[in-house]
Amino acid sequence: MDLGIRGRKAIVAGASAGLGKSSALALAREGVDVIISARNEERLIAAATEIQGKANTPVKWVVADHSTAEGRARLLAASPEPDILVITCSPPRFTPDYREISVEDWQQALATGMIGPIELMKGAIEGMRSRKWGRIVNILTLAARAPIDFRLLSGPPRSALANYTVAMAKPLAKDNVILNNILPGMHHTGGIRDRFKSDKPGKTDSYETEVQKIIDRLQIAAGRFGEADDVGAFCALFCSEFANYTIGQSLIIDGGVHNSIF
Repeated sequence: MDLGIRGRKAIVAGASAGLGKSSALALAREGVDVIISARNEERLIAAATEIQGKANTPVKWVVADHSTAEGRARLLAASPEPDILVITCSPPRFTPDYREISVEDWQQALATGMIGPIELMKGAIEGMRSRKWGRIVNILTLAARAPIDFRLLSGPPRSALANYTVAMAKPLAKDNVILNNILPGMHHTGGIRDRFKSDKPGKTDSYETEVQKIIDRLQIAAGRFGEADDVGAFCALFCSEFANYTIGQSLIIDGGVHNSIF
């Protein structure tokens, strides 16, 4: 299926691993000119190399932290007129005890999960409007819609970002600048594997055991975690020509944890 975006320019912020990397791969396979960013240079280069090998197309990379003004400026300087902007980030640590969350934790979570993405969007939107074509997708978290206590540093900031994105989607749609969100649940990613290890130092439980605990706690209907490439495919669709009439939606991809008629 041709998504009609071959030759478009894309920034995928937070794409050195996980859902961001899978989204960049899906876009690259569609012939999009992709620039990826992240903070960790070694992992970013490895991701670019992997995507290039799988998509058989060049992929540029920029070391940048989009939670900072400097990082956003560096990223937009590398691609000053993006047609597509996808933004995600590594999930913050789990929060089993709200009393352990500091003011500094909140400030960093807001900078990474809300303020940084909003400012990066602002840097790209006017150019998209002038060219009468643009796609912006924020990859957020199910916790933005279905709050859960151990995702406090993730859910509230990204809930605010989802609100902003949906609010902005309507006035921008007339210029064919289309904004949508993806709210993923639990997926197998390197970040989740690392998070389980770092949040439970000294624990001997296997990754599979930790995954089953989350499946049971969240009552995931599919009975398993999702795969990162599944989210990447939906992200590419949201970035396509076919998304021109899908305005300000927040798509949940969570294996059936949260569903409703409307």
